[in-house]
Amino acid sequence: MKVAIAGAGAVGRSIARELLENEHEVTLLERNPDHIDVDAIPGAHWRLGDACELSLLESVHLEDFDVVIAASGDDKVNVVVSLLAKTEFAVPRVVARVNDPRNEWLFDEAWGVDVAVSTPRMLASLVEEAVAVGDLVHLMEFRTGQANLIEITLPVDTPWGGKPLRKLQLPRDAALVTILRGSRVIVPQADEPLEGGDELLFVAITEVEDELRELLLHPQPR
Repeated sequence: MKVAIAGAGAVGRSIARELLENEHEVTLLERNPDHIDVDAIPGAHWRLGDACELSLLESVHLEDFDVVIAASGDDKVNVVVSLLAKTEFAVPRVVARVNDPRNEWLFDEAWGVDVAVSTPRMLASLVEEAVAVGDLVHLMEFRTGQANLIEITLPVDTPWGGKPLRKLQLPRDAALVTILRGSRVIVPQADEPLEGGDELLFVAITEVEDELRELLLHPQPR
């Protein structure tokens, strides 16, 4: 996969290292010469320039990239980079960093953003996920399709304990992605029995979240 990262600060460099370790091709775009450190990430391609300028994006042939990540510390820059990547170069996937949660409303399809990653919101979600049992926790919002990645941890005394997954009649537009059980990552199968303490990860639209909550956390006796 070919990835361009706009912003080579601490966040951009960390993302680049992770992607390179997974054998992806990475290009870092950075306008601050002090942040250019080829020796720190020799496997990446480095370009000095403003990622908000069409000339720079044209020079790296952004239309050939699979993903653009707007990872600067400036929300205005990230929005502009996202819009240019999507509208001028038709990049299939655009991911943008949200630094100030008050600006989240900007990071949507209208500005070319497929996935908005809000660090403050994500940290809050992880805290909730760590302590919330018997509730629904939002982990990530996917702008395309208006779906969310959500987590529900079953209480220890859940009525679903020992029952196979095929008994779950999930609402439309909700899909169980995986089950986290201790150190195990379980691919959902029809005969897999549920257990108290299971962390269930779903992709679902907002409209069916209440149904999921009722189904898993407040099931009606049958």
